[in-house]
Amino acid sequence: GDRHSMIRLRIAALAFIALCFAIPVANAADDNAIDASAKVLGDPNAPVTIIEYASLSCPHCAKFHAEALPWLKETFIDTGRAKLEFRDFPLNAPALMGSMLAHCAGPKQYFAYLNFLFKKQPQWAFPEDPKDVKDNLKVLAMQAGMTGDRFEACMADESLQNAIIDSRRVGIEEHDVQSTPSFVIDGETIPGIPTEQDLTERIEAAGG
Repeated sequence: GDRHSMIRLRIAALAFIALCFAIPVANAADDNAIDASAKVLGDPNAPVTIIEYASLSCPHCAKFHAEALPWLKETFIDTGRAKLEFRDFPLNAPALMGSMLAHCAGPKQYFAYLNFLFKKQPQWAFPEDPKDVKDNLKVLAMQAGMTGDRFEACMADESLQNAIIDSRRVGIEEHDVQSTPSFVIDGETIPGIPTEQDLTERIEAAGG
């Protein structure tokens, strides 16, 4: 029945993700330990937290980052009224690899890489051959100043991969996230891109 086809799909998806990471690696240990926790944009002490769950291969997520985030940043984040906590919710193997790359860039460059990857999404996330995703990402990573060795070590980092997959599980279990982007403000999950008015009302109601 449906349940079996869902399980089959899940196994196929995991096998596909595993295929992407079947890279022999001597030792991916790195001086810069990679922290896959959620990253925060804005003042950590801001009164309101906006949690964003997004997939780097999702066009609506890219649209939010291009069109709505600059307004949100200027109005609420730069003024200290709210902070944005970005949580990975990869919908497929390309999104997982993109998330890994952003974390490997380090906390100071994390949001710069996120925006870069969203902006360049058509150039890496949807190739005809899924095996090309990694090569596409490597070109972008090196354009952004990352070394090839660092990129290869990043893509082979299983603990980072598992932490990102875990972030998605937590989104489903704790916030009932079913699609991307989804936002959580004051404990309420909002699917899709909210309007400026809706965001303003929610942030103000939450004390921002």
